[in-house]
Amino acid sequence: MRRKPSRGSYDRELAHSILDEALSCHLGFAVDGQPFVIPTIHARVGEVLYLHGSRASRALLTLEGGARCCVTVTLVDGLVLARSALHHSLNYRSVVVLGTAREVTDAAEKRSALEAVVEHIVPGRTTEARGPSEADVRSTFVLAVAMDEVSAKVREGPPVDNREDHELHVWAGELPLASGTAAPIPDPELRPGIEVPAYLSGWRR
Repeated sequence: MRRKPSRGSYDRELAHSILDEALSCHLGFAVDGQPFVIPTIHARVGEVLYLHGSRASRALLTLEGGARCCVTVTLVDGLVLARSALHHSLNYRSVVVLGTAREVTDAAEKRSALEAVVEHIVPGRTTEARGPSEADVRSTFVLAVAMDEVSAKVREGPPVDNREDHELHVWAGELPLASGTAAPIPDPELRPGIEVPAYLSGWRR
C-alpha cells in the first residue's frame, strides 16, 4: 500500500468482516488489454469468494479458466467535511482481493455456493424459498475466486485540516451515514395470509 499506508491492514478478520457486511462487490479483469469492472453479488466462504451469473457473462467466461482478477468492496460510513476543499474526505472501510478464478463444476459445491450467495444477502432465506432446480443449476455460472492476496483500508474520525485553517469561520466535522430499511413491500400477487418473515422484518446490516 503506497497511498495512506497508515490506513491499511492485512488483518484477515478485518477484511472478512467488511466483505461479509458489503451487499455487493466489483469484479475487475482484463480482456486483450481492455480493463473491465463489473458490479455483482458475492459470498465469502472461508478464503474463497463465490460469484454467480449468466452463462453468457463476459466476465465469468473470461475468468473460468484460472485467470487472475481483482475483487473490491467499499462501505461508506460518513462524509468528512474539512475547512478547506482539499481535505474533504469520506470515512470508509474497503477491501481489495487479488485472486485466481475457477469455474465451479462440482454439483455439491455449486449448490452450496448458490445457497451462500442468498444467505449473504438475507440470512435465513434459504430455509423458506424454493431451492434451485437442476435446470436452475445448469443455467447458472458459478465462479470461485481464491483470496490469494487481501488488504483492507479504513478511514475514520474527524477531518485533518492545516493548522492555520482552524481559524476559519467554517463548520467542520463528520456526517455519519447509516444504512436502514423501510417497511417491506409485498408482491402484488402474494397470496393472502402470508406474513413478512422474521428474518426480513428484523433485517439489519
